[in-house]
Amino acid sequence: MHYWLMKSEPDVFSWDDLVKKGKAEWDGVRNHQAQLNMKAMKKGDLSFFYHSNIGLEAVGVMEIVEEAAPDSTDDSGKWIAVHVAARDKLAKPVTLKAMKADPKLADMAMLRQSRLSVSPVSEAEFRHILALSNR
Repeated sequence: MHYWLMKSEPDVFSWDDLVKKGKAEWDGVRNHQAQLNMKAMKKGDLSFFYHSNIGLEAVGVMEIVEEAAPDSTDDSGKWIAVHVAARDKLAKPVTLKAMKADPKLADMAMLRQSRLSVSPVSEAEFRHILALSNR
């Protein structure tokens, strides 16, 4: 199993939106590195749902339920998307500030490449963020 962090602006698509839908296409990703990360995702992998721009915090855990396929929002056929399902809301959101201040997360990809919307998370980082959320 692999772990990820996927960012969404909550005023565009929030954790609550995903919960209401149950399952959704994670579309609109137009960065090559983020695309490579999504192509590496396998069914059953877990990802943090991270509210970017507003909130700046991990708020939930999603499961990858469908692997890479053409992005329905892309007419060029160049980009892919995955499908995700809401799994668990974090008991307490874990903020970017808390992540940056924690030495156990110093090597986290999202902190080194902050503009990347889809990034890998190690198993140790994943478990540590869950612990920070008091889950």
